Amino acid sequence: MNLIFLHGIGGRASAWAPIQQACVDAGYPSLAWDMPGYGDSPSIDPYTFDGLADALAALMDAHSVQQAVLVGHSLGGMVALQMWARHPERVAGLVLAASSPAFGHGSGDFQQSFIAQRLAPIEAGQSMADVAEGLVPTMVAPGFDGPGLMHAKACMSSVTPAAYKAALSALVQFEQRAALPTITVPTLCIAGEHDRTAAPAVVQRMAEKIPNAQYLCLSGVGHLLTFEQPDSFTAALLPFLRSIS
Repeated sequence: MNLIFLHGIGGRASAWAPIQQACVDAGYPSLAWDMPGYGDSPSIDPYTFDGLADALAALMDAHSVQQAVLVGHSLGGMVALQMWARHPERVAGLVLAASSPAFGHGSGDFQQSFIAQRLAPIEAGQSMADVAEGLVPTMVAPGFDGPGLMHAKACMSSVTPAAYKAALSALVQFEQRAALPTITVPTLCIAGEHDRTAAPAVVQRMAEKIPNAQYLCLSGVGHLLTFEQPDSFTAALLPFLRSIS
């Protein structure tokens, strides 16, 4: 069984390193992608979820992976859902962490306000490191100061402003609620107790709309649960993988 790890908007392939290694040690081969525009991955134009799903399919082709369990955090979970909607034959299972099935319509007031708020520091001349310094602490559990905090800041700092803006623009267009009842592969939905971006209630409702999906809420973590408690995330992931192997 192959796994593919899909990072969030401020992540990188390297964000998954401890979790990916634990899965390899448990006998599960895996890939972790740098999303288009991130790291050395060329960007795509237009930057859409269909384009991201096609890029993921191309990555699988390049590595001779016909089918995989997709493990997605935040925006990465949305890419996983889009992959199911667009290339379901490539999906063996889904792990949707701190994610949701929709963001709304990009022209809506909330969505436009969200983009404006996230881009304001960059437009004011700040660097992505500055953005990370201000934003990352607001996305973890209250009082969290573990090594994952620096790792999350480093990942977000490495994202280019162009890639960040493109991903934000795609994010607010995302809509796959209608796909949830069609999912026929094993699915695990994981929430973080203190997540204010994809609240546990949102993740639980998503799980309830996916046939036979499992739902877990990790205690003591926020939206960046994979950075905050990689061991707890792995402890939730491996039993799921064993149950579908």
